[in-house]
Amino acid sequence: MKKPRIYKIICVILAALILLDLIAGNLLVSFALKRPKRLREEIMPDPVTEQETQDTVSANRKKLEKEAEEWIEEHGKTEALITSEDGLRLSGDIIPSDDESRSHKWVLAVHGYGYTGSRRAMYPYVLPYLQRGYNALTPDLRAHGKSEGKYIGMGWLDRKDLVRWIELIVERDPEAEIVLHGVSMGGAAVMMTAGEELPGNVKAVIDDCGYESVWQIFSDEAKYLFHIPDFPLLYTASFFSKLRAGYGFKEASALKQIKKTRLPVLFIHGSEDNFVHTESVYSLYEACMARKELYVSEGAGHGDAYYMEPEEYVGRVFGFINSTD
Repeated sequence: MKKPRIYKIICVILAALILLDLIAGNLLVSFALKRPKRLREEIMPDPVTEQETQDTVSANRKKLEKEAEEWIEEHGKTEALITSEDGLRLSGDIIPSDDESRSHKWVLAVHGYGYTGSRRAMYPYVLPYLQRGYNALTPDLRAHGKSEGKYIGMGWLDRKDLVRWIELIVERDPEAEIVLHGVSMGGAAVMMTAGEELPGNVKAVIDDCGYESVWQIFSDEAKYLFHIPDFPLLYTASFFSKLRAGYGFKEASALKQIKKTRLPVLFIHGSEDNFVHTESVYSLYEACMARKELYVSEGAGHGDAYYMEPEEYVGRVFGFINSTD
């Protein structure tokens, strides 16, 4: 076979591989970042927690969801609206406390990723706050629930939106003392927000099973779902994400943002989290230079710490918040 022909074949193969990579990277962005229209359970690995733990989590989740709905039905809620920097109409619920003596205390509670991610997912989390005299704001993040948006922000775009939600609270209540509490993607979002310039009204951050960066979580997912390494697909997908959604995977980093914050941070994670691997919380904890505490719930999976041990979780959260007053 003549050398020119060999070179031609090699060039054709390389071109085909590059084209395949470009197509796959673009599809990955559509799969992961476009507003979901259906439940995608396949992105979650099978839990490694014991069946008894799963049963406990399920039972407590149902109980706390019911209690939260009953509280809100009795005390009411109102819709709040803001406009993002890029012109999206974002929606949330304000749930007022009935304790006038502590009406300046607020929690801004931030939900996780995907089809089931919405403000309602945070109702059980704000219940202990409401019972302790806090007002609650539970927003739908962009591309979730009633909020507009074509692409999921993965916490990075949401950090600027959360700054606007904070501004809304302060406009309503200039004496507000605000706790940021997020779970999963919401945990990453509040950590990313904590690295921004915030008003002194923000007093503490509660991160529950947030990831280090978008790169890290998508790298783990690429290995789990497709059994492929980071190179070249993740680099290509990050390029398309920058073009389409406005951010690259590596720049969207909670790890970098948490290094900048001076707010007190409580880091929470399950010891058996095989989605956002438990190792992440130790990296985040070490990176944080502010006052901090770490609570690893033994035996809990992803996002299960509250529902596995509600009393312990609530005690840790308010013990931390009260110690920062």
